[in-house]
Formats: sequence, C-alpha cells, structure tokens
Amino acid sequence: MTDVARLAGVSHQTVSRVLNGHASVRPATRARVLEAIEQLDYRPNLAARALVTGRSRTLGLVTLDTTLFGPVTTLYGIERAARAAGYFVSVASLDTIHRRSVGDAVARLRDQVVAGIVLIAPLISGVAALARLPTDLPIVVVEGDPEGDFATVTVDQRTGAREATAHLLGIGHERVVHVAGPQEWFEARERLAGWREALVAAGVDAPLPLLGDWSARSGFEAGGQIAKFGDVTAVFAANDHMALGVLRALHEAGQAVPQDVSVVGFDDIAEAEYFTPSLTTVHQDFEEVGRRAVGLVLAQLDAAPRRAAHVVIAPRFVVRDSTRPPS
Repeated sequence: MTDVARLAGVSHQTVSRVLNGHASVRPATRARVLEAIEQLDYRPNLAARALVTGRSRTLGLVTLDTTLFGPVTTLYGIERAARAAGYFVSVASLDTIHRRSVGDAVARLRDQVVAGIVLIAPLISGVAALARLPTDLPIVVVEGDPEGDFATVTVDQRTGAREATAHLLGIGHERVVHVAGPQEWFEARERLAGWREALVAAGVDAPLPLLGDWSARSGFEAGGQIAKFGDVTAVFAANDHMALGVLRALHEAGQAVPQDVSVVGFDDIAEAEYFTPSLTTVHQDFEEVGRRAVGLVLAQLDAAPRRAAHVVIAPRFVVRDSTRPPS
C-alpha cells in the first residue's frame, strides 16, 4: 500500500479510502490510485485486514451435501448475492444436518474469521443443531424453523401448496392426490399442510398422501399407484422431479395428461417449461432468497443487539399445459 501511495503521489490513508470505496476521494485522485494499483498489480492482504479488524470479507455457508434443486439453487443465489456485496463465500457441505456436524462446520468457519454465516437447514433435525450455535456471530437460517431464535429467510411453502391445490379444485377436480416429499424436510411438511388446508376449505376429504423422496423415480412409483386407482383426475406433486415421474408413469399406463389427469409440481425448475406437456407448478425465487439472506447477515454486523428478523418470500403460481378441467 505504501508503494501504491508513493507511485500515485498520495498518502497511505488516501489509498485506504480508495480501497474501501469512500466517497470523500476526488475522482482524479481515485483514478491515479487505481492506475497505480493496476501498474503494481497490488492486491490487499485480506488475512492481514481480518486480523486488524476482526472481520473478513468472507461469509460462511453451511449446507446439506445434496444435488437437489432447492438447496443447490439457494446456494448459488447466496453466492451471487454475497459476490455483489463484495464478499467471498466459504462453503461447508455436510452429509447430515445434526448438532455435532453443524457445530463442527461453524467452528471451522469461525477459524477463518468469517463475518457471518448462512445456514441452509431444510431438515427437522436442524432445529436441535441450532440450539448451541454461538450468539456473538451473525447467523441467518434459510428454509429452517421460522419460530427459532435466529434470523430466517423462508419461502411460503404452505401458501404455494394451497394455491396449487386450489387451482385444481377451482377448475373442477373433485379429488386431488398428493405425492408428498420426505417428511423430515420442512418444505415437504409445509406443502403437505397447504394441500390439506385447501381441501378442507373446499369441503373435500383428503385422501392418504403417497410418500416420495424428491426423486423422479419415487414420483414414477407413485404415479404407477395412481394409475391403478382409476378415479384420480388431479395430482399435486411436492416437487417438479416427482411430477416428472408421475407424468412418465401415467403415460406408460395409457392415461393422458391433462386430458385424463391434471398434474401440478412445485419449484419451477428450468426444465419444467419443456416437459411434455409443460408443467404447471409453483415458482420459488431463489435469487431473492439469496439476496435477503445475505442482507440479513450484513445488517447484523453492526447491529446491537442483534434482531432475529424473519423474512417470508411469497411463491408464484405458474399455469402451463399440464392442467385442465376434468373431461
């Protein structure tokens, strides 16, 4: 930094102001400093800065090690939002979410002097894992329990499921079968609850849900059972991959979608528009989830005392070709 200051003909403090984006530096001076930085190929020592300030330009991210669309897309949304705010992201991927694994991951990230941590905790087991997390570090939980002591960002899963089910009932279907996700996931439980609430509001008995594991294979197996029922005209699957499996099973059973059976999914994956037929589904804005999660972490950095804000993001129902009134 001293070399940059000497080459630009300014003080050490001016170089520091330019690096930190202060508005008090004149444009011509800023340009000279930036030119000197480029000429000398200067890079700030982030480790040294963290030692001085006690805070790095890095956010920690703890997530389940999975290829499932929701957690992975949320991770990318958080990383993009952090980058836009001038932060790097250090990721700790876990095979399981429980107290010890989360505690160890947070400890490793604290050793890196991270400024704060975002925890993607979609499993019910994550509730116990949060119990012993440090309270002196900004922490935001994504898709966790919105009733907890930490700041949270969640998508309103229950409302999305209610809208999906109400759409099918509203176009004339009298029975809506639900292919549910694994019940150790918050999202799966909330979508199941939303489906039931919509049926109760319409005065319709809720049939037993069919349990899947988020995979297209489990949706295919559930779709095979639905095809044998013979009287089902509408299916709400808890995610798009299971909906894809249902579509395939119904096709193999000779039942056309949407002429014989209407199908709705959840997530609005990129491929949903290109299914045959294109899939009616519930869209989740994972970019907004990432922005709000990073924003809550950064808002806690200088807040005293820290406030456990709870942000709920509304989903958007997308109607495509896989639903129509019953024949």
